Amino acid sequence: MDFILAPLLFQMSNERSIAIFGPGLLGGSLALAVRRMMPQCEVRIWARRSTAVDDIHRRGIADVASTNAELVAEGASLIILATPIVVMESVSLALAGRLAADAVVTDVGSVKVPVVNLLQPLFASSGHGFVGSHPMAGSEKAGIEAARHDLFDGAACIVTPTDQTHAAALDRVSRFWVQLGCRILTMPPGEHDRKIARISHLPHAMAAAVSLAALQQDETAAPCSGNGFRDSTRVAGGDPDLWTGILLENRLEVMAALEDAMAQTKDLLAIISRQDKEALRRFLAEAQRLRALVPPGA
Repeated sequence: MDFILAPLLFQMSNERSIAIFGPGLLGGSLALAVRRMMPQCEVRIWARRSTAVDDIHRRGIADVASTNAELVAEGASLIILATPIVVMESVSLALAGRLAADAVVTDVGSVKVPVVNLLQPLFASSGHGFVGSHPMAGSEKAGIEAARHDLFDGAACIVTPTDQTHAAALDRVSRFWVQLGCRILTMPPGEHDRKIARISHLPHAMAAAVSLAALQQDETAAPCSGNGFRDSTRVAGGDPDLWTGILLENRLEVMAALEDAMAQTKDLLAIISRQDKEALRRFLAEAQRLRALVPPGA
């Protein structure tokens, strides 16, 4: 894994027009962040529904908004796919071969191997570079109404080049994310999926499991909740449809992470069952040590 930050800080992103496909939390936040950090840049947004297009116009966050994918992509120098992973293929098929000559494509999906394997050769066939991206920013809230102009401030953004990635495309995508306030980490798509299964997908699955274990047998316990329960289960409030796709797309890595979580849970159960005070202290101390490695939030 490589870190990129300082060399890019002195090179401003000079994209002339950015087309964002998907006006949800990330797509809407991208539009707001570009407006703030790159005011000279044109913002174009594609949405599947005309009602969403009307909402974009009402909010005034785009120069162009439409349900017509080709219209939105017209002339854009940077294409950002912010749709659910299952939608990216159909959108990309509609765009391939119809982009500006200098256009570069990226995405914001939280699973990379299937996306990169599909989209990199698809866009390469028309002479366009594709670079996978994953900004580690978001919340359990969904939709453009939850969008924030500062969502990416200080966040890590993982870019996932391969041996076929053009250096110029990687540079442009990385400079764009730095311009929005991110710190860049680079790693292969497979390494990304392994790491994100552990630090993003597993926590979501466990938050769902904790919510079920805590409340399914007695919902009246919910009013007793404090910050500990709220913090540890917050992400379980995320969109079930979105997370069904994410967990199944990265299922092998998620399953491996869940197996490890089950092993740790069994160890903890055994320790408490035999009332082994010292083993319990060591278990908790090791968790405390590892938790301290996590950088503070943006």
